[in-house]
Amino acid sequence: MSDSLEIKTLQDRLDRIQELEEFTENCKIQLDKIYKTLGWSRDYNREPLELCPYDPNHRVPVRSMEKHKASCSLRKMGYSSEEQAEMVDPSVCYEKSSVRSFTMDKSTQHQVILKTRSAAPLMKMEGVFWQGQYSGQPVDVPQNHKRATCDLTVADRLALYDHVAGVFSQEKQAASSSNDDLYVDLVSKLQKDDQQNEPKTHLELMAEMRDYKRRRQSYRAKNVHITKKSYTEVIREVINVHSGELSRQWREEEDEEESTRSELSSHRHRQDERRSASSESRHSHSRRHRSRERSRDRESRKRKKKERDSRSPDDHHHNRKKKKKKKKEEREMEK
Repeated sequence: MSDSLEIKTLQDRLDRIQELEEFTENCKIQLDKIYKTLGWSRDYNREPLELCPYDPNHRVPVRSMEKHKASCSLRKMGYSSEEQAEMVDPSVCYEKSSVRSFTMDKSTQHQVILKTRSAAPLMKMEGVFWQGQYSGQPVDVPQNHKRATCDLTVADRLALYDHVAGVFSQEKQAASSSNDDLYVDLVSKLQKDDQQNEPKTHLELMAEMRDYKRRRQSYRAKNVHITKKSYTEVIREVINVHSGELSRQWREEEDEEESTRSELSSHRHRQDERRSASSESRHSHSRRHRSRERSRDRESRKRKKKERDSRSPDDHHHNRKKKKKKKKEEREMEK
């Protein structure tokens, strides 16, 4: 009974393996068809992979190996992804500037701490760090402020600061001492008598060239176009400039006079035109007024004739007097 069960289970496993093999084959065939349709191949542009030095299970392309090593080393030191996102490489800000930078590694950090610890006193003393306040085991270089305060003591941080400041001061002294030779012979040259005509040394020539390059461009012969001309040429240019200015002023005065004359003549012409127009308008107005009066007279005569026919002789006589009086008033108005 047990033998039959074992045979069954073995047969089931073999059948399952056969099914998986058939499934994988079908998948490969479908992928080959897709590659063929797109014109691709499985080995097209495959980048070589390298092994990560911090984790042997990581295989990374060559182009992204440096970035991966930086993140993988931080991960091995215990930095989380949030802490890595907050970190910024400050070296980019100092590439094109004169600010000097110092890179600290783990071994240098441990040696500086041990050297300072050996020089410290064995027992506690007021105002001085003693050997018990320094760390004895090597610690990874902290990459943020939190790790610096947690992994390093106050004495360790002060020792590292003094070391970096001492390195920069030594570099500064070395740079300044390299230029001292340019000033030694120059000072001695200034102390010499002016009458001595001795050949200049190489250092003196270099110092003069340096001073010449430092001199401002505006200090070097600012008025070259004047200094290279004779006195007669300079005076001739001054006279030409003044004469040109005077002729320009004269032309402007003549133009102003002509403009005023033209304005006066145009103003007089406009006044004459206005006068002629006003006289014509008065004559035409008087003609129209006379014609209107005549028409009114005719109409009044007609009306009066009708009234006269219809009225008595006394009324007629009275109307004649009124008419004569009115005509007399009109004549006087016309005069």
